[in-house]
Amino acid sequence: MRGCKILIAEDEREIADLLRDYLEDHQFEALVSEDGEEALRMFRERNPQLAILDVMLPKLDGMEVCRAIRSESSIPIIMLSARKGETDKIVGLGLGADDYVVKPFSPAEVVARVKAQLRRAHQLSSPPGTPDVLKFRDLELHPLSYEARRGNRPIKLAAKEFEVLRFMALHPRQVLTREQIFEQVWGYDEYGDLNTVTVHIKRLREKLEDDPSDPVYIRTVWGVGYKFEGGLP
Repeated sequence: MRGCKILIAEDEREIADLLRDYLEDHQFEALVSEDGEEALRMFRERNPQLAILDVMLPKLDGMEVCRAIRSESSIPIIMLSARKGETDKIVGLGLGADDYVVKPFSPAEVVARVKAQLRRAHQLSSPPGTPDVLKFRDLELHPLSYEARRGNRPIKLAAKEFEVLRFMALHPRQVLTREQIFEQVWGYDEYGDLNTVTVHIKRLREKLEDDPSDPVYIRTVWGVGYKFEGGLP
């Protein structure tokens, strides 16, 4: 992880400088931007390994920056916000963010989360023993390239949506609790919100199922969790 580039998008200079100093003390390279447009430009030009995004950025807010980055990359994203509402947390994670930190925060805590997310990203990049292709009737998953197809149609999935689907597909017909999915995909449970699993399952059904209200790929086991059926009868 030493030498990894970390993008910091934060318009409060004091906070940005503090995060930069802490990250550089831990041998990271910090890239600092003060607005959303500059953050996207730096992301595309400098190819950071992780992004820390404030929600309330000038020109382009952090949620939009998160959405744009996630459409192009699976790098970990940590959101920062002074808002404490659960809605913000769910929306942020639903857009593909990996973690969410409420201000005021300890810079040391943010650095610890950066390290945890980078370790997680490395582990998920090529899990040992992962097949090159997973096939279930007309659904085809390519775990290492994060590509999904149903028949001849590509399915555009956010990185975390794909990771949820991949985890479930590697355990077909096994009932998985929200806690199991959350721990496997996000890799933490102390600060997270299990509702983000529900959000991701809903989005997966909207993209995979002919009738999301009557799913055949991902079924709900009431009171327990979810089960990946792979389209089997």
